Amino acid sequence: MTHPAFNSDSVAVITGGASGIGLAAALKFAQMGMRVVVVDRDAAKLSAAADQIRAAGAADVMTAEVDVSDRAQLEALEKQVTDRFGGTDILMNNAGVGGKSFTLDTAQPWEKMLGVNLWGPIHGTQVFAPNMIARGRPGAIINTGSKQGITTPPGNPAYNVSKAALKAFTEALSHELRTGPGHKITAHLLVPGFVYTGMISAPEKPASAWTAEQTVDFFVDSVNRGDFYILCPDNDVTRDIDEKRIAWNLADLIENRPALSRWHPDYKDAFASFMAGED
Repeated sequence: MTHPAFNSDSVAVITGGASGIGLAAALKFAQMGMRVVVVDRDAAKLSAAADQIRAAGAADVMTAEVDVSDRAQLEALEKQVTDRFGGTDILMNNAGVGGKSFTLDTAQPWEKMLGVNLWGPIHGTQVFAPNMIARGRPGAIINTGSKQGITTPPGNPAYNVSKAALKAFTEALSHELRTGPGHKITAHLLVPGFVYTGMISAPEKPASAWTAEQTVDFFVDSVNRGDFYILCPDNDVTRDIDEKRIAWNLADLIENRPALSRWHPDYKDAFASFMAGED
């Protein structure tokens, strides 16, 4: 089975598309013969990415310097895409930023991460989706989330909040799209594993990490199957490990344990036993 939007007649818009998972997705769509719009904030990276995407077989390539936290910039982009290509079929809200934060921090890291990681996909979806629906063609909206938005580990609450909220937004989007009449637009939440991209600041790929290309191959196969949750493994973490970690996290609420009990010293042994399948 293949998603009907994954064909050479489609137009794909990818934010954060000049590197990492976004660039790998752009190259994958180019190999399918799509017209590809790559959105990023780095002009030099955009130029280099465009050359690669053309070489990969894209029918046409458009680049745009856009700050996705600014809705007006995305509104201008949507008009440019429509004027040039007639509309959008695939929207991949992939742009993201990391960094350090604390709950009692200043506003700056919170505003930055929420602006790009949460408001970026919200703006992108609200700006692009109406015309995608009106276009009357099969389409897909893919939002790049994070496992940190599901298990919310200690260490960077601003990032966790941005990705947890994006998960909730994308779930609601999927429900509204599947119950809305007269269109074939689907929504999907991409949840990468450990991926070797510029965000991890490593000079060489760690053995435990997947490449961006592996992640994109997995997500395309998952979308073709009709999956909403695209929970990616890596070379260290299997699907089974992810499922157990998620189940333990959800059980904190059900069993009235302390918040983030997985990292609480009183629950260290119990968590280890649970992961070992002893409970």
